[in-house]
Amino acid sequence: MIARGAFIDDGTVCEPDTPVLQAAAKQLAAYFAGELTAFDLPLRPVGTDFQQRVWALLRTIPYGGSISYGQIAALLGKPGAARAAGNACGANPLPLLIPCHRVLGTGGRLGGFSCGIWRKKFLLALEGHTI
Repeated sequence: MIARGAFIDDGTVCEPDTPVLQAAAKQLAAYFAGELTAFDLPLRPVGTDFQQRVWALLRTIPYGGSISYGQIAALLGKPGAARAAGNACGANPLPLLIPCHRVLGTGGRLGGFSCGIWRKKFLLALEGHTI
């Protein structure tokens, strides 16, 4: 089953039929056109308390900015939990709308990305981040 509003392999797009999906499609198009730097959608991802806290923090990383897994852990009062912060990023069900591509490893290395490193590089470059 293909979700409405999703790209199909042949490049066509199913039109969204709810106000939230319409807003998401419009905002995603504007983001990829370089006209939008922050999403404004009613997101309610399901996750543990720690995941929710990480995801909320990810939404504060500015367009073109970055943060490390260790910095996330420290900001959440768990300085030894960089790996747990990485796991929360990996569990992020909305990796573009909750921008975990802006999270880097120690020393600016790319780290992981659930959608593939090449997509992380693409999104960072789109936002003007030098890798």
